[in-house]
Amino acid sequence: MLYQSITGILETFRMITKGVKELCAAAEAEIETLTAEQVIKLADDEAVQLVDIRDIRELWREGAVPGAMHAPRGMLEFWIDPESTYFREDFASEKRFIFFCAGGLRSALATQAVQNMGLKPVAHIKGGFAAWKEAGGAVVVKEKK
Repeated sequence: MLYQSITGILETFRMITKGVKELCAAAEAEIETLTAEQVIKLADDEAVQLVDIRDIRELWREGAVPGAMHAPRGMLEFWIDPESTYFREDFASEKRFIFFCAGGLRSALATQAVQNMGLKPVAHIKGGFAAWKEAGGAVVVKEKK
């Protein structure tokens, strides 16, 4: 029984043809990537909406970017699709949406996905929230509700 379980796991690993690094590299080849320094300069622009796709627990633990909209990664496509019962009007605006996560990997994939859905203009922050903080970007405490 144990042998069959281990064999099944190994077969699953052999089926994986692309890893996360490859997926993220492919995404970054298709999307606009901005540095945290560039985005800090755009943060007060009313035509720009920063979108934090981290889990809410990450915001509670690490803080949030002032003015950034929180759109959890697991709901993002549903919030953007006007046909979805979860659609959010925020994404129907003419703004430029700049996505970020903790380190830039999830936001690269998310930006590629929403760009493929037709949302434009979009970009993501290379290095994510960590790069934002390192570049001196403002951070506020996110209170639990």
